Amino acid sequence: MFDFLKKLRRFDAYPKTLEDVKIQTYGGGTITIISFIIMSLLFWTELVDYLTPNVTEELFVDTSRSPNIQINLDVTVPKISCDFLALDAMDASGEQHLQIDHNIYKRRLDLEGKPIEEPKKEDIVIRVKNETEAAKNKTECGSCYGAAIDPTRCCNTCEEVREAYRERRWALDNIDNISQCQEEKFSEKLKTAFTQGCQIYGSLVVNRVSGSFHIAPGKSFSVSHVHVHDVQPFSSGEFNTTHRIRHLSFGTSIDSQTHNPLRDTVGLAEAGSTMFQYYLKIVPTTYVKKDGTVINTNQFSVTKHQKSISMMSGESGMPGIFFSYELSPLMVKYTEKERSFGHFITNVCAIIGGVYTVAGLLDTFLYHSVKLIQKKIELGKLS
Repeated sequence: MFDFLKKLRRFDAYPKTLEDVKIQTYGGGTITIISFIIMSLLFWTELVDYLTPNVTEELFVDTSRSPNIQINLDVTVPKISCDFLALDAMDASGEQHLQIDHNIYKRRLDLEGKPIEEPKKEDIVIRVKNETEAAKNKTECGSCYGAAIDPTRCCNTCEEVREAYRERRWALDNIDNISQCQEEKFSEKLKTAFTQGCQIYGSLVVNRVSGSFHIAPGKSFSVSHVHVHDVQPFSSGEFNTTHRIRHLSFGTSIDSQTHNPLRDTVGLAEAGSTMFQYYLKIVPTTYVKKDGTVINTNQFSVTKHQKSISMMSGESGMPGIFFSYELSPLMVKYTEKERSFGHFITNVCAIIGGVYTVAGLLDTFLYHSVKLIQKKIELGKLS
């Protein structure tokens, strides 16, 4: 047994130095401290990397059957009142979406961006008159003030009067003289048109096809299948469409640069009436978490463009913030996987062993270099 143990000592790869010949130096102590700091930093980096899930990426053709897509937005227009801003959504053919599930709200702001009143839900769905309204229209018939093409037409609301004037392409200047408009207090709204701001936020669900949506001044309507905005009694050049996009995403919202690249984007209208255009390329995305949870969302890239449409510039268009989006036929799938614990331990051992070895070589080099210099000094050979 003693012979076996004696032979076993020959395999010792770590021979021990005798205690009485150990030499400790200031340089060695400094290198040891630096090595310990480097080991700690590298260990922490490796630990964070181990705790972060390994994400694999796949790209394939999108065969999902989801019929809708949800648009989440939060846009602030600081210099136009909510009464003179409209949100509209259209599909790729240019037809306006008439039936939209949405939770879009408007909040009045002062010129400093502070809320004035509680938010109100925006009505972006064309209303259908119910039976009660139909019966009322049969018994009451308000005047259209000569604007109706059909002499038997009734205008019982301010909007119906404005619609009749739009069809005639007449300007509705003396709106205070219209009895149907007196209850709406339109003259008071005119006073706050440019002394208030507006925050438009919420979500809307549209068909899963390419399309567009925009925030523009004036009441929106269609004339011969053409979507237009009525900005009377103002001219389009009076509207300052400076804005800030606080949030814009499609589908489930994820805090990522690729899912909300327009976050806190500011569009500054420097010269009169300006048209801001954002062209979006949407890529459907699926996240599969470690616990098996699946998140369906969308990434998108954006190209920005703006132009002045004042009469002096000669540019056509209308002031507002316009978003045009196109869906990619490809889908990206991200899958989270746990990292190997054995790989983590291997890397930790490599860090400790590697730093220790390099530090030992450096210490040996410095130690022998200093001894050689000292010896030359003693012999007087150092010039």
